[in-house]
This record gives sequence, structure tokens and C-alpha cells, in this order.
Amino acid sequence: MLGRLLSPVRWLVTMEIGIWRSLFLLVTRRVAGQGEGVRPVPYAKEIAPVIGAFIFVSVLELPLVHLLIPWDAVRLVVLVLSVWGVLWMVGLLASMKVFPHLIENERLRVRHGTTVDVALPWEAVAEVRARRGSVPTQARVHVDGTAASVPVLKRTNVAVVLHGPVTLALPDGPREVTEVRLFADEPRAFVAAARERLPAAGRR
Repeated sequence: MLGRLLSPVRWLVTMEIGIWRSLFLLVTRRVAGQGEGVRPVPYAKEIAPVIGAFIFVSVLELPLVHLLIPWDAVRLVVLVLSVWGVLWMVGLLASMKVFPHLIENERLRVRHGTTVDVALPWEAVAEVRARRGSVPTQARVHVDGTAASVPVLKRTNVAVVLHGPVTLALPDGPREVTEVRLFADEPRAFVAAARERLPAAGRR
């Protein structure tokens, strides 16, 4: 019972740490997990304008704090919260840029910001293909039967089909899946790059 109550708190703390870590990586122009033989695959192109609009509106609201609130103490509190909110949204967008999907030599890592990191060894992958799909929720991971989706704006455009059921560590706990669906800015380029890492039997 206590574990269930603490789970949302742990998630919020992890998210907050991840946001500020993402800002640091963005400022220092680093990509988490980048290394020799690793190809990052971005997925934030379509969601960036949406978050950017929220950031723009929030920045415009900052001067209004001084104009509309006459009490210094209240004005300061609201100003601090407003600045924190702007930085948080910038960090959220940064997390999607500095934590891209990764095509590594031994595995594929499907990510969404700092809260989703699903590792798929290439020997478990039967096929990678471009395929459009959608999910009914805003969840960062949506499981339907044995298919796990990591969408952006409720959409996916790549399907990674596995040879058989594989137990993956997902944010809501381990689940047995046979397919992982994701979104990539350039799905065809992603599929081509992924197929180069597959065993010969999976290159089709």
C-alpha cells in the first residue's frame, strides 16, 4: 500500500531531476548516450512547436505580474513560480532533444525524454518497418495487448516486430510484448539505419 502511494512521488522527483539534467545537457550541447557507433534518432520535430507556443505565452505573461499584482510579496512568489514554469517547459522540450532514440551496435533504445528508455537487443528483433499508428491516450507508453507504443502527439510511425514475447521494463512495470511502436522524425531513414544492424534474416 505504501509503495503505491509513494510511486507517484518517486515519478515526480525523477521527472524533476530529469528536467534539470536535460537543461544542463542542452546548455553543454551533449546528447545522453552518444558515443562511437551510436546513431541518435530525433522524434521531437512535431511536438516542439506545441511546447514552444506554451513557452512563448508564458514568457509574455511575466511582465504582467508586475502590472497586475500590487503586493510585493505575492508578486515575488508568482514571479518565481512563473520563471520556474518557463524553465520547466524548456527542460521538457530539451529532454526530448537530448534523449533521442539510439541505434547502438548491440541494441535499439526507444526513449521519450528522461522517463522512457526501452532497450531492445537486435537478436530479439525480427523486423523494423515504417507503419503509421495512433493511441487513444497521452501516456508516454501505451500497451495494447502485446504491443507497446511510445507515441508523440498520440502517433507512431515505426513498428519494431520481435521474434517472440520479450519482457520489457516499462514505466508501469515489466510487460511481455511482441512489438514496439514508436515515432521518429524521419521514419524511413530510421528504418534503413536500424535494418543495417539487424541479422541478415531480419533485413526485409
